[in-house]
Amino acid sequence: MNAFNVAEYSLSLGSKAKVASALMAKASTASKNAALKRLAQLLREQTAALQVDNAKDIERAVAAGLSAPMVDRLKLTPKVLETCAQGCEQLAAMPDAIGEIIGMQQQPSGIRVGQMRVPIGVFGMIFESRPNVTIEAASLSIKSGNACILRGGSEAIDSNRALARLVRQALADSGLPEDAVQLVDTTDREVVGQLIAMPQFVDVIIPRGGKGLIERISRDAKVPVIKHLDGNCHTYVDDACDLDMAVTVTDNAKTQKYSPCNASEGLLVARSVAAAFLPRIGAVFAAKGVEMRCDADSKAILSSVAGAKLVDATEQDWYEEYLAPVISIKVVAGVDEAIAHINHYSSHHTDAILTTNHVHAQRFLREVDSASVMVNASTRFADGFEFGLGAEIGISTDKFHARGPVGIAGLTSLKYVVLGQGEVRT
Repeated sequence: MNAFNVAEYSLSLGSKAKVASALMAKASTASKNAALKRLAQLLREQTAALQVDNAKDIERAVAAGLSAPMVDRLKLTPKVLETCAQGCEQLAAMPDAIGEIIGMQQQPSGIRVGQMRVPIGVFGMIFESRPNVTIEAASLSIKSGNACILRGGSEAIDSNRALARLVRQALADSGLPEDAVQLVDTTDREVVGQLIAMPQFVDVIIPRGGKGLIERISRDAKVPVIKHLDGNCHTYVDDACDLDMAVTVTDNAKTQKYSPCNASEGLLVARSVAAAFLPRIGAVFAAKGVEMRCDADSKAILSSVAGAKLVDATEQDWYEEYLAPVISIKVVAGVDEAIAHINHYSSHHTDAILTTNHVHAQRFLREVDSASVMVNASTRFADGFEFGLGAEIGISTDKFHARGPVGIAGLTSLKYVVLGQGEVRT
């Protein structure tokens, strides 16, 4: 594509999305739910066909030398597709938030003032690797009455095209505009530059991918951006804790899957339980080949663990999102130092405390400045599906209306509505 055609193509995407968004904003709850249920049905019926298209992407990725975690993110296994289908059904079963009026109050003048939840309009989603994001984004867009323009990574182009066809079929079968969900059907990166600079068509941009992508979008966009840059999540083992639970949860938070942004990258352990806890979790990590980047205190305790891969932690390790079988480990004095460390080094994504001390748990919830804060649970739960949102469009570490997993509410806006009976201002 030459530059002129890219501009023309991008404007076409934008104008079609704008028209579709007006139709989606007034679509009935029944038709939106019908589209979601139809999409779930199509995903199950077409699982085998989808895997054929997915295999093309995986073959190219392996040939291009992509790392194992990156190839893993590309896979549309039957389990992944079933989770997508369940997400659609979960969304269909949820109440329709659009048109909901909240906070209606009578004013001294006689007017009643409240707020109505409405769709944002058109959002652009730019994402890498995981093709299942196509379904998550599309299904949330449908439920929230928006239109969306999706630009997946070039490494998943065949998978994304196949999934987008099913979405458009589900929309058409339910009497909704096919253009409510459009896939950017080219790998030309210039389309992204166009998409993020069309405020006349696009109301918000949501980048989901590597730090370089998100930094570029945030720097160059002429429309608002919902984003998170890093997933440097922490698990803190408190001085009052159930050690068996702490070992189980910490293991899950790190090793259940290495590639997601909600996997724990840092482990903090209170000094009074370090000697009892660290050898146990160290043995688990050693058995799974997890490299431990340790401060001096944790290294001294872990040095007795057979087969442990121990490395001296640098200052950079406390900031690092590894997305790999590597974890930083630090012994801290207690909850005060743990909170201070997390607020200084974390990416404000997800952080957890494992404790039996109610006061410490409440302090951690109040004082840790992250989008999701947990007590006695794995950081791996920081996910729209697990939070009961049906699906998520991404995780936001921003502090405006959308923070944490972005579901339906994050794709809507509130406008003021005023009900009167002929009142005039004096």
